[in-house]
Amino acid sequence: MKLIFKKIISLIITCEAILIIKKYKPKIIAVTGSVGKTSTKDAIFAVMSSSFFVRKSEKSFNSDIGIPLTILGCQNAWFDPIKWCKNIFHGLMLIIFKNKYPEWLVLEVGADRPGDIKNVTKWLKPDVVVLTSFAKVPVHIEFFKDREAVIREKKYLVDALKKDGILIVNGDDDDSLKIKESTKNLSIIYGTSKTSDLVATDIKNYYGEDEKIEGITFKVVYQENIVPVIIRGALGDKSLYSSLAAIALGISQKINIVKAGEALINLEASKGRMRIIKGIKNTVIIDDTYNSSPKALGSALNTLKDIKKINRARKITVLGDMLELGKYSSEEHYKAGKLAAGVSDILITVGIRSRKIAEGAQDALLNKKDIYQFEDSFEAGKYIKNLLKEGDIILVKGSQSIRTERIVEEVMLEPEKARELLVRQESEWKNK
Repeated sequence: MKLIFKKIISLIITCEAILIIKKYKPKIIAVTGSVGKTSTKDAIFAVMSSSFFVRKSEKSFNSDIGIPLTILGCQNAWFDPIKWCKNIFHGLMLIIFKNKYPEWLVLEVGADRPGDIKNVTKWLKPDVVVLTSFAKVPVHIEFFKDREAVIREKKYLVDALKKDGILIVNGDDDDSLKIKESTKNLSIIYGTSKTSDLVATDIKNYYGEDEKIEGITFKVVYQENIVPVIIRGALGDKSLYSSLAAIALGISQKINIVKAGEALINLEASKGRMRIIKGIKNTVIIDDTYNSSPKALGSALNTLKDIKKINRARKITVLGDMLELGKYSSEEHYKAGKLAAGVSDILITVGIRSRKIAEGAQDALLNKKDIYQFEDSFEAGKYIKNLLKEGDIILVKGSQSIRTERIVEEVMLEPEKARELLVRQESEWKNK
């Protein structure tokens, strides 16, 4: 019954979204890839809204429901028929009457199953497509034949680009560059390689006066211009590449590169994506709890490795199961454990699959007494609360269903700000 209800709602709001686009003719930026879509979408919004009237997808609205909802400017009503009726009525009012509508829409476009993006591109034709990067073992690969099938699905979005559309490409990702070669559209390449059009150099962690990690800093080189950029409150490759993509897009729309860089200074870090949060006992939490995949986890561990420790502070990794990896699951969890062993003073795993992480770490010679295993996030959070010492740095990461944000809520300094700072704080999630 719920599936039928969802299909009916999806059909209605998609029809409304098509009519709204036809009426108001907003320009559309579509962001896709395996890693970093939401962070990139948020950074693009920050840059573009400095010069235009822009709307972005809320949270991770990237599905057959989420994309039309963004176009309508409505919230997900879940399974509340009354709220859905209000959303549908709002869409009708936009269609019937003339309203002020955004000049640009920044849409995150994902694929959980084969055909997801192909179906969207039957009615959605972007003016700009931004490719982030593709993982060797992408999220949701369990539902695809192989990783090439995942990449082909994402490529449908590039194929749907308007003839005068622009492609923004991660030049450090071979799969994205390969897709670029298949299109005649104008493109801008961003990355750390000198062959990119927009290049990041002097990439460093950014520390505050108390020597605590606060973000990252780097320089952007474009033609004859060199602009320093500081990103506060978030860490890692996601923050770097999302910022570069946003500046590249800004340049494509004649936004001054200095203005684009300045727009990122006050960028609020995306929830659950390498976000820095104050913890109890003067600790630092790196909250990467939105989701997990092998590439994203590897990147997070490398980021943790590069952070300076103060005095006797420890680096603690809290890793939950990575879901939807299919036949790759056991091997990838084991490999993650070996990586974690080289970074962690203490490793905590959450979930059945993550037992393989503990096994990999132990085989990589992390002391058994420094490895703790738990079945769920509630249990893990309560234990970690007592385990923490002054100045510890804690990385927390896991797939959605493992709910590792509950661990962050348990050890954050201001749990009353959980709804403001953490993912999955809506009642529909909290009651699960």
